[in-house]
Amino acid sequence: MTDHRAQPDVRVRLLEGAARLLAEEGPAALTLRRAAAEAETSTMGVYTHFGSMADLADAVVAEGFARLAALLAEVPRSEDAIADLAGLAQAYLINARQNPHLYAVMFGSAALGKFRPQAASERGRGRYTFDEIVAGTQRAVAQGRLRPADPAAIAAQLWTAMHGYVLLDVGGYFGADGVPRVLVPMLVNLLAGLGADPDSTLASITGLTTDEPARH
Repeated sequence: MTDHRAQPDVRVRLLEGAARLLAEEGPAALTLRRAAAEAETSTMGVYTHFGSMADLADAVVAEGFARLAALLAEVPRSEDAIADLAGLAQAYLINARQNPHLYAVMFGSAALGKFRPQAASERGRGRYTFDEIVAGTQRAVAQGRLRPADPAAIAAQLWTAMHGYVLLDVGGYFGADGVPRVLVPMLVNLLAGLGADPDSTLASITGLTTDEPARH
């Protein structure tokens, strides 16, 4: 007799399989049978881990933000807030490359249809990951690296720019040299527009790669 008790690996397979279905085929593809087949489990296994298909779709979004938050949390704080912001940008990109389907679902690039959260509080549930970027910009202002301004407004500009770059990067539009050719100059130009010195900014983010979250 098949054991349908909750198993962590099955739960992860269900989340990643559901994300693939949503990102590649749309919400109509996220059915009980398809979700079970993607995860190589039974339909009862889906209900063991998630109460409904809507709960599964909601958990996909939550999982995406949890993985992003975990990588952002690994970026250490140093005496160079600009380098720290570059580390957060690096972690953000790595997360999207490692979890492209989750990324597409959590930020709405994949249509969720009937599974899309309706309440504003539900749509904004992943905003806690934004706090790391706000804290980084706040420290950059305090260190005099950026001109005095609302850290949340600065962080929103950085997040918007990074999101645009990441969508194109994950889509394969920039190739292997996208980071030094596009991302680094984009960050330097944006931060310079926010009051940073271009030369010292470039020196702070020169080590930006996509191997692992920055550790300085």
